[in-house]
Amino acid sequence: MALRLVYGGTFDPFHNGHLAMARIARDALDTGVSLMPAADPPHRAAPGASAEHRAHMLALGIAGEPGLSVDRRELDRDGPSYSIDTVAALRQVLGAAHPLALLVGADSFVGLANWHEWRALLESVHFVVADRPGSPLDAMLPPELSAALHGRWTASPEDLLNAPAGRVLRLNQPPHPESASAIRADIAAGRPWQARVPPAVARYILERGLYGAAA
Repeated sequence: MALRLVYGGTFDPFHNGHLAMARIARDALDTGVSLMPAADPPHRAAPGASAEHRAHMLALGIAGEPGLSVDRRELDRDGPSYSIDTVAALRQVLGAAHPLALLVGADSFVGLANWHEWRALLESVHFVVADRPGSPLDAMLPPELSAALHGRWTASPEDLLNAPAGRVLRLNQPPHPESASAIRADIAAGRPWQARVPPAVARYILERGLYGAAA
C-alpha cells in the first residue's frame, strides 16, 4: 500500500524552495506528492495573493514534474483550513488503514503544539519533517511537543508504510535561501526576485501585477 503524502501551505508565492522540498520528498519516499494550497490559513496572516492566484501559480510551478499534483481540497471547503479537518476528509476517501503523511518544514513543525487539535493530528497522520542545516528541531522543540513525540521518531521511510499514522520522519534536504515573505518584499520594492521562483510563476506574477510587481 503506497504512502499518501500531502504538502500543504499558502505557497504565496510558490518558489524554488517549495519545489525542491517536494522533489526531495518524492524521490526519498518513492511516492507522489499532493501539494495542497490553503484557502484560509488560521495560523498565519492573510495571504498576499488570493487562493485562486496561489493555486494557479502552484499548478504552473509543478507542470511537467513527475509525481507532483495539486489538491484543491481546502479551496473547495468553507471555513478555516485546519489540518485535522483536511486529514479527516482524506481518511474518508483513503480509509483508516491507509498510510498518510503530511510534509512540513522544520520551522512549521516546531510550532505544532499551536495547531488546532494537534494531539489528535499526531494520532491521525504521519509527519515528514523537511530538515536542513541549522534546523530548530534539536534545540527549539517546546517541552510539551517534545514529550508528545517521544517514541514517534524514525529514520526509516519503511516505518511509514507499516502503520497508518503516528510516526515522524526527519528528511534531510540541502539549505535553500528562498522565503516567500522575502520574495514578496523584494517584488514590492522592485528588487531582483524572478530567479527564485519557477519561470512560469514569475511570468504569471508579472502578468497579473501580483505583490506590486511591475512588468
